[in-house]
Amino acid sequence: MTEDEIWEKRFRELARRSYDSGCYTFTPFLSMDRQAVFHRMEKELSYAGFALSGGVEGAERQVLRFGDAAAFGYETEFPIVCLMAEPAAPKFAEELTHRDYLGALMNLGIERELIGDMVVRGKTCCIFCLERIAPYLTEHLTKVRHTAVHLNVSDEVPDTAKPRYREEQVIVSSARIDALAAKLYHLSRSGSTELFRAKKVFVDGRQCENAGYLCKDGNIISVRGYGKFRVCGDFDITAKGRMRVTLKIYV
Repeated sequence: MTEDEIWEKRFRELARRSYDSGCYTFTPFLSMDRQAVFHRMEKELSYAGFALSGGVEGAERQVLRFGDAAAFGYETEFPIVCLMAEPAAPKFAEELTHRDYLGALMNLGIERELIGDMVVRGKTCCIFCLERIAPYLTEHLTKVRHTAVHLNVSDEVPDTAKPRYREEQVIVSSARIDALAAKLYHLSRSGSTELFRAKKVFVDGRQCENAGYLCKDGNIISVRGYGKFRVCGDFDITAKGRMRVTLKIYV
C-alpha cells in the first residue's frame, strides 16, 4: 500500500467516524502533498462536512476537521495552539532560522505532523502545534542551537505570525499559471512547465498539473522550492494587448 493509499484510508475512516458518531474528528497537521490527497477525495467525503485550518491565515501546513456544525448543532475549535518562542537573553541571542527551530524540535523526538507552520520574525518564533503537545514543548524546548529560549502559549495569534506580503505587478501574455510562475521566478517557459511535471505546484492547497490553468482573483499559488503568492484584483490589459497582473508575494 502506498503512502497516498494509507492516507486515503485514514481520511475515509475519520469522515465515517465523525458522521456516525456526530462528533468532530481531526487529522494531525497535513503537508501540502497530503492535503492534495484529500482534495482529490473531496467530493467523496463531502457527506461528512469538513474544514481546514493551520491556526493562521495562509498557513501551509493545515489540520483537517471532519464534521458538520448544522447537523451536530454545535461548533468546536481546532486543537491548535500558538506558542511564542523568545530568547531568554535577547542581547546575546543568535539569529535563528526556521531550520534551527525545526531541528531543535526534531531533536526532542517530536513527530513532524504534530507541528504546523513556524514563523520566525527577528529573534522570536511563533510555533503552531497540536494542543496535546504544547505542554511538553513549553517544558522541554529550552535551547535552539546555542541560544536559551522560553516558550509561552499565546492567547491570540500575534501580529508577527500573520502573513506579510510584498506587492509586485507582472506583465504576461495571459493569466496562465505557468506564465505567472515563469515571470515571477525568472524561469524559462520550459523550466516553468517542468515544475508541473514534478508536481511542485499547488493552487489553493490543491496539486495542479495543468500548466495552462487560468488564475483567478484570490488564488493562492504555492511553488515548492520557490515560494507562494496570491493573485489579486482585476487583470488590466496594456496598450500592447498584454496582461498586467498584481501579485502579493508572501515574505
